[in-house]
Amino acid sequence: MSNYLRFTHITQNSEIMKKHAEFMTIIVVLSTLAILTSCQKDENSGTKKIQSLIGYAQKGPMINGSSVTVFDLRSDLSPSGKSYSSQITDNKGTFQLDNISLSSDYVSLRADGFYFNEISGEQSASQITLYALSDISGNSDININILTHLEKPRIEYLMNKGKSFAESKTQAQKEILGIFNIVMSNIRTSENLNLSESGDDNGILLAISSILQGYRSESELTELLSNISNDIKEDGTMDSEALGSLLINHAINLDTISIKNNLARRYSDIGETVNIPIFGKYISNFILKTNFVVTQSPIAYPETGINGDNILSLAKTTYTGGLDLTHSLAAQLASGTSLKIKISSIFTYGDTGLVIKPLWYRSLGSEINWSVSDFDIDNYTQTFTTIESGKSCDLKMYFETGSFLIEYYEMNATLPTRTKTIICN
Repeated sequence: MSNYLRFTHITQNSEIMKKHAEFMTIIVVLSTLAILTSCQKDENSGTKKIQSLIGYAQKGPMINGSSVTVFDLRSDLSPSGKSYSSQITDNKGTFQLDNISLSSDYVSLRADGFYFNEISGEQSASQITLYALSDISGNSDININILTHLEKPRIEYLMNKGKSFAESKTQAQKEILGIFNIVMSNIRTSENLNLSESGDDNGILLAISSILQGYRSESELTELLSNISNDIKEDGTMDSEALGSLLINHAINLDTISIKNNLARRYSDIGETVNIPIFGKYISNFILKTNFVVTQSPIAYPETGINGDNILSLAKTTYTGGLDLTHSLAAQLASGTSLKIKISSIFTYGDTGLVIKPLWYRSLGSEINWSVSDFDIDNYTQTFTTIESGKSCDLKMYFETGSFLIEYYEMNATLPTRTKTIICN
């Protein structure tokens, strides 16, 4: 081979080897980029684990057919866009989702539906929505309740400020318990609490659930929960005195025996034997220690009724007596409330030493939502008991001149919850 051909051949081979090396370099770079991209995708939005979740949705227990949705979250709590839906399968509020693919250990849950109202003892008239935010690492039992709902916005805010999920969770729960003057250092996470099981921490859940429910409608409850969540989101304290008054206004009138009996009966009706936790002490503690001011009762006593001045009005004690002037026995009851009124004559002595026993009379047939006892002629007393909650009451009455004791027995109380003396001139 000539020197020229040999030189040309060597040059061509050199060019081929150079291009081959460049090609391999490109392949390595592309492969590395592909691996990095794949890792980034797995970290941010890909599947990390297969998980099954089971739990209870409780306000009181949610009703069969209510829905539960699980939202897949990334490690920074941002949504991956994936969600999984299921239905509550019984009247205990049970839900279960099997073999769902999740991007991290964090999930958000939402329950929508009707529920058993532990205060009224009846199913809710409309639906509510409750949320939970949970770390499911090593834990597939997740409950949705009032505490998990109130915690969620606060946890998200704290994590956004740099705290870990565990730190945010603990702090948010402690701050919410503080609203109700409850201090417990070893309480379980809110999504592990169950109002149908014994234990102090479960009693805390039932107490707070009852205070928040009070004698409110579902829409009023939803509004209250939203307002509290917004109030505590940034600083962890409930600064609104108006919201605090809404809590204590209803708490002071809760009948804890009735609440316990309502729940026990409900579970018995659906074939379940449960241990309702002790919870009344936490309601009593809240009433005793709170700085929130009572501004209104769930039972209202208007100044006038359909038959004239209302003798139950808390703002008035002096009335005009006489059998030619009518008065009302009037009250407005929130759902779940009850009322009994006892009227007694106050005996006085006349100038001649005779005992004066003033009387009252009711107009038969004028009773609206009142059941009236026979007149006790020995003690000059009579009782008036409401028939249905959630309704107004009225009764046309006449009073002779004299003084009368009015005793109020609210929410099945065995002792008067308030009293007043009226004078009819």
